[in-house]
Amino acid sequence: MSNPRAQPVSEADRILSLDVLRGFALLGILLLNIVGMGMHSASYFSPDLHAADGISELPINLAVWATVDVLFEGAMRALFSMLFGASIVLLATGRSARGAPMFYRRNAWLLAFGLVDAYVLFWTGDILVTYALAGFVLFHFRNASPRKLLISALVVLVLHTGFFVGWKYSLEIGQQAAVEVASNPELGGPGALEMAEVWYDFESNFVVPPGTEAVELQQRRASYPDAFLFNAGKATEMILVSIPTLLLWDALIMMLIGMALFKQSILDASKSTGFYIKLMVIGFGTGLAINSWEVYQAARSGFQLLETFPYLHWTYHLGRLGMAFGWMGLILFICRKSYWAKARHALAAVGRMALSNYLMHSVFALVLFSGAGFALVGELERWMLYPIVATIWVIQLIVSPWWLSRFQFGPCEWLWRSLSYGRIPALRRSP
Repeated sequence: MSNPRAQPVSEADRILSLDVLRGFALLGILLLNIVGMGMHSASYFSPDLHAADGISELPINLAVWATVDVLFEGAMRALFSMLFGASIVLLATGRSARGAPMFYRRNAWLLAFGLVDAYVLFWTGDILVTYALAGFVLFHFRNASPRKLLISALVVLVLHTGFFVGWKYSLEIGQQAAVEVASNPELGGPGALEMAEVWYDFESNFVVPPGTEAVELQQRRASYPDAFLFNAGKATEMILVSIPTLLLWDALIMMLIGMALFKQSILDASKSTGFYIKLMVIGFGTGLAINSWEVYQAARSGFQLLETFPYLHWTYHLGRLGMAFGWMGLILFICRKSYWAKARHALAAVGRMALSNYLMHSVFALVLFSGAGFALVGELERWMLYPIVATIWVIQLIVSPWWLSRFQFGPCEWLWRSLSYGRIPALRRSP
């Protein structure tokens, strides 16, 4: 017998502010993802990869990189993750709560969507796989108090930061050892060689030797089958290495915070206007100060990888959290103002179709950048990617409300519900 409580959230039960925040964060994430989609995969962490025409040679590239890095890098992902955490509380507690089997089945299908995104649509930076895995863990925290959730988030954040601070220290020693070994191999004892290997291993994953950038780009510009083989290796590396060591813990921190914020009735825009103004001012003040300092240090170092790789800064999570809270305060402030109704409506529609719109980003990138379409990967300057981002934003802000005026769900949301609940809901709205 089916569980009578295992029903999708109805349209009437949706919380507008969550949809608006989700839509904003989803659009913001494309500002970062477009770099990995449209440029060499190392460009995300190495903004000056192409020395001949890169950031240091073209001021507009430097300005675009610095602006995006200060205002959005990490913050949009943090905000999106917090909202996923809030959705776990919505789905797993209260009068419309799903039992564990239903919740896990829903998450398993999200994992499947993520694998399609990573392998079939060529987006190796897919976040859906990470979110699905984090969801399996966080279901067990659904009834925890906000205090316990925040303490748990703080513990994971401190451990995560400590790991990367220690890693950076080891890399600095390894880099110095590598320089010494290269300058005079005879003076490099076993200890120096061993430490140098730490740097060599890191360098092989994130540093592209001069003149070899074209190797990856040619593979990605090739036919779909050829590009698929290259991409499959990158996607597998992401799943087996990056998710367990980096992305999963990143997501858990922010999701735990999101669960706590939702339980404290912060995300539903029910606090006072003054509360959200304070959140915005303190958040932006903290985030802008920290992120600007990190960007300055990166530029001052000549864009050395140890300075441009964000997680290696002990301030990274503090800066991105500050900006995430600043954006959160601003959007929730807007949600309380009636004269922003049209903007809220459009962003909420994008947020309600978050899965469809997120996968649509990958479809656009597949057509524009890969060999399955126009093969433009690596052909555009960094700044040239952002008119493309703006165009995609306009399309989604127009199409999403239009679609939802005629249909009850986004196409991928409808498929996700059908697979999760074993029933096919009506897609078209009643006339």
